Amino acid sequence: MKVGMNLLLWTGHVTEEHVPILRALKAEGFDGVEVPIFDPSDVAHYRRLGSILDDLGLERTCVALIPDEAHDPASAIPAARQGGVDHLTRVIDCAEALGAQALVGPWFQPLGVFSGVGPTLTELENCASVHRRIAPLARTAGLTCALEPLNRFECYLLNTCEQASGYLDLLGEDGFGILYDTFHANIEEKDPLAALHSAWAKGHIGHVHISENDRGTPGRGHAKIRETIVALKALGYDGWLTIEAFGSALPELAAATRVWRPFFASEEEVYTHGHRYIRDCWATA
Repeated sequence: MKVGMNLLLWTGHVTEEHVPILRALKAEGFDGVEVPIFDPSDVAHYRRLGSILDDLGLERTCVALIPDEAHDPASAIPAARQGGVDHLTRVIDCAEALGAQALVGPWFQPLGVFSGVGPTLTELENCASVHRRIAPLARTAGLTCALEPLNRFECYLLNTCEQASGYLDLLGEDGFGILYDTFHANIEEKDPLAALHSAWAKGHIGHVHISENDRGTPGRGHAKIRETIVALKALGYDGWLTIEAFGSALPELAAATRVWRPFFASEEEVYTHGHRYIRDCWATA
């Protein structure tokens, strides 16, 4: 098991100015960080960042989004689907340059875009057609792909592990799994632990986000974080447990995730308490 920290707590674009934060995370005992790749226009930037992380001894995963409807994999518009292919291809290039192990996140539709009804089979098939085109690129880059079902207030295509598993069956590509997030599961799953076990039994759990019910400090809310970690250890999970918390540092992301008030005293509280909490849960499971 490895403990990671999603850097969206501080920024949507990690640069050299964030090295003090990276050093602090390494000193705290994190194994790695999760780097947002929201702007995939400069592959060389991520290559330089990868060198910095190598020097610090931090492994990395990366998180990506679909930026807008012009790049929507599920769209009925062929040009938008091609935009999705082009965007994700650039993301994969940046992730490979970064030296990332996994590409995770809700990169199946733009955040906050809704049709007014649930997902249609045509939309899912459109999305799968895009993901099938980029799957070989991800495998060549050495990336494990994990799609993140989000709560119904942020997206409509994939909200539950059952939906995500059904999509993976439709997709039919090796190297794709589910990003299980304790925040979203707390909202959408009737039984979060049963959903976790079901997805694991299908071989679909590829990545885990440790996120509190209010998006704040892990262990200081009511999401089933300890129970999730206990279950994962019992199942034999040996991947990433990555803290994801949100503040007001990124106004657009704060708006998309409905972060209207402070959920913690400081970012330091989130990563110090969160890291120790995860280690304790694992050690005592």
